[in-house]
Amino acid sequence: MDIVNPAVNDYVLAHSTPADDVLRDLAAETRKAFSDFTSMQITQDEGAFLTMLVRLVGARRAVEVGVFTGYSSICIARGLPADGRLLACDVSEEWTSVARRYWERAGVADRIDLRIAPALETLRALPADPVIDFAFIDADKVSYPSYYEELVTRLRPGGLVVLDNVLRSGRVLDESSQEEPDVVMRRMNDIVVADDRVESVMLPMRDGVTLARRR
Repeated sequence: MDIVNPAVNDYVLAHSTPADDVLRDLAAETRKAFSDFTSMQITQDEGAFLTMLVRLVGARRAVEVGVFTGYSSICIARGLPADGRLLACDVSEEWTSVARRYWERAGVADRIDLRIAPALETLRALPADPVIDFAFIDADKVSYPSYYEELVTRLRPGGLVVLDNVLRSGRVLDESSQEEPDVVMRRMNDIVVADDRVESVMLPMRDGVTLARRR
């Protein structure tokens, strides 16, 4: 199902800060090189939203789970101060090789630490101290509950976790949809709203975005 009427989506895009040449070229290259996976890339309006959230939180230490070709990484890194750091987690050298080129072109490569390894291994190796200001989860959906738990325990008070694709094209509303990612996302959404450690809001942006702020 369309979460938001396509005409409304087009209107939203037309009335959001436009992507610059770097992001437009990255989106075009991704569509050409990885045509079967383009749905994994966030859109212009969601990218602008991430940058704004990072700035509003005043984040200096950020984590991204799921890099793909680096669009969201650029948007997050642009919201950080010059001495801010983004830990970017992915398992694909192929996809992130594109990301690296565009990070350089965007002038944010010095703010991004890329870890090619299973994200749970990377997250579990982090100090237990609550030092993360901002986190974005947009990777394999089955692991969302594990990613969330590792991140929220390390989130400082007032810090923010953002989860993408929480509506799964509306399939979370359909109990007859029993594919594992849909079942897990229903559970994930229930976990967040019941988590006393955070206050949360789910937005019907694109495929659904949840913001969870650590109390």
